[in-house]
Amino acid sequence: MRTGSLIAAIALLLAPPAARAVLPDEIQVYTDDINAPGAAGLELHVNTTPSGRRTPDFPNEVTPYHGLRVTPELSYGLTRTLEAGLYLPVTRDAEGRVLFAGPKARLKWMPLRPPEGGAGWFAGLNGEYAWLNDNFEKATRTAELRPIVGWRDPRWLVSFNPMLDWALNDADRSARPDFAPSLKIARTVADGLALGFEYYADLGPLGRPVARDQQSHALYAALEWERGPVPIHFAIGRGLTDATDKWTVKAIFAFAFGTR
Repeated sequence: MRTGSLIAAIALLLAPPAARAVLPDEIQVYTDDINAPGAAGLELHVNTTPSGRRTPDFPNEVTPYHGLRVTPELSYGLTRTLEAGLYLPVTRDAEGRVLFAGPKARLKWMPLRPPEGGAGWFAGLNGEYAWLNDNFEKATRTAELRPIVGWRDPRWLVSFNPMLDWALNDADRSARPDFAPSLKIARTVADGLALGFEYYADLGPLGRPVARDQQSHALYAALEWERGPVPIHFAIGRGLTDATDKWTVKAIFAFAFGTR
């Protein structure tokens, strides 16, 4: 082994672990939205990274740079407080390849919600399990637990998701889950129109955060339009650290089949 390669290998072994890269198929802060029993829904998540990471973190990784991610999310209301969902993420990378990233199943429980159109606190949990293609994450089996807590009234919406994310089959990762909090603040400024901000972070293993320059922090300016047959969420995000993609654009289109 050449001296330069040996030094690089030793540096990688001694360096603290960076916050784990995740497939950016769904960039969203969860709120108290849930399907009514027997009602189905479809959300189409679309996002792209005009300026972002292009160096792979592991062999054959599909990096975010110039990628286009399109993810249908199917949902179904099981009970008044329980909803099941399935994500089917598809990516077109910078070279033009179209790849299926693998399915992700979820279960959302919302025992506390304010009345429709009213004001009050909401709280719940969302759990996910993913079977991922090894071109997207080194851990091809991941689990997520996302607490949801917030407040809404006719003018304001605030939601906080202190998410925990486990890499289940990556021997190089800590057994501790990654801590990835997110926050949404939105204000209704006109009938059917809300403006606000969303913040996303990945701090590394819970209780053992990585150095600030290795953490992911991003701030999005967001718009939501709920008039018409297809509600639309649109946002532009700016990375706040070198470990974060510099610019990301995202949209969510919602289709409901039954009462939401």
